[in-house]
Amino acid sequence: MSERLLLWYELLRYHMAVKVDKLSISFEPDLGDAVRSAAAQAGKPVSAWLAEAAASKLRAEALAEFLASWETEHGVLTAEEIARAERELGLTAGDSAA
Repeated sequence: MSERLLLWYELLRYHMAVKVDKLSISFEPDLGDAVRSAAAQAGKPVSAWLAEAAASKLRAEALAEFLASWETEHGVLTAEEIARAERELGLTAGDSAA
């Protein structure tokens, strides 16, 4: 079986096994260009890149909601607590921005 036919077959099998929700979205031209460029640099289809970006945004929002709830109950995290968490997670100050 040729490599191209195998790729088509695997793609067809993937779409039969995985349910997808197709969306139509619109961007300002500059943002659309930036998204296409970022996806290409990552070596991913635009839809896969956008799905990862959306999942990342949803995780960040869930974490922010959890932390706000936790701080309401326990008080604001101290700089020392945040630094300890960053060390334990192997993050640097620049890595923690969402």
